[in-house]
Amino acid sequence: MTSRILDISDEPAHLSVRYDQLVIRRGENDTTTMPLSEVAVVVVSHPQTSYTHAVLAGLARSMAGLVVCDEKRLPAAMLQPLLGHSIQTERLALQVALSEPRRKRLWQQIAQAKVLAQGRLLKDLRQDDRGLLALAKRVASGDAGNVEAQASRRYWPALFADPAFRRERAAEDQNRLLNYGYAVLRAMAARAVCAAGLHPSLGLHHHNRYDPFCLADDLMEPFRPKVDRAVVGIVNERGREVPLDKETKAALLAPLTERLELAGEERTLMDVLHRAAASLAQAMAGRNQKLNLPEL
Repeated sequence: MTSRILDISDEPAHLSVRYDQLVIRRGENDTTTMPLSEVAVVVVSHPQTSYTHAVLAGLARSMAGLVVCDEKRLPAAMLQPLLGHSIQTERLALQVALSEPRRKRLWQQIAQAKVLAQGRLLKDLRQDDRGLLALAKRVASGDAGNVEAQASRRYWPALFADPAFRRERAAEDQNRLLNYGYAVLRAMAARAVCAAGLHPSLGLHHHNRYDPFCLADDLMEPFRPKVDRAVVGIVNERGREVPLDKETKAALLAPLTERLELAGEERTLMDVLHRAAASLAQAMAGRNQKLNLPEL
């Protein structure tokens, strides 16, 4: 599966569709085209960008996400398709009827995979996992002991070698970079969830009456360290107050287009997310117990 991530931020562009091709026109003589089927996410932050209705409908039909950024170039809104699977109604019914014990067991797997990925990243970057690999083994059903939060308190200061660092969305430091990378990853996870016939607002663990993408937030958790690694590299090279410019965005998006090894095969992150979402749908239907999550 091809998964292109397009960032439109440096100059005005007009987006249209012709023969199932996304057409991006910048100026009079600069036109780029690509199949809609190859687009995973389009991120737009330039205020003079324009679209035809066919672009929005075409992105939805091809299960691609559209992320719209505000004046600070940070994600402000997201468009996702309503229909994604031939038996979506059946799967939605199973999702709504999911038992509490099964929901907790599924979240246990996701939380454990996230803590393991964080521990592996710390061990790789700092030669010390801060006990996260051992802590991951303590994740119980539903993470009743709140191991994920314990891991987070160890993880962030160690990741940036800064005891004072806190993960705060509104902060003006490297949190801005994390916000941007996570928003794109979230759009990819939402695309995978919709393609599996699941509703993105009905989460396993995340629950917020104002959040329409709770299940996408659940599914993306084990993949966050891919963004974290990129942010560490950017901060080490350019400082934590680096502008969110073209170079920075390219560095943040690069790991989301890399290939991962899954079951001895190299696959795109988008493909891996689709397989994880499909295994989640199967688990909700009682056809399997183990989610298809990679070891990052």
